[in-house]
Amino acid sequence: MTVGTASGLRAWLRARRGAWLTPRRMRFATVALLSLAVLASGLALGGSA
Repeated sequence: MTVGTASGLRAWLRARRGAWLTPRRMRFATVALLSLAVLASGLALGGSA
């Protein structure tokens, strides 16, 4: 997962916004998606010394 993918997923969630997706939950989803993307890219690119 890249940051671009996370951004796209966030945009998709926003477009399909349901009653459950409050601004606070959207903020949490944004932080979670971007954090996962950074961790995944770090694991995929890390360890090559």
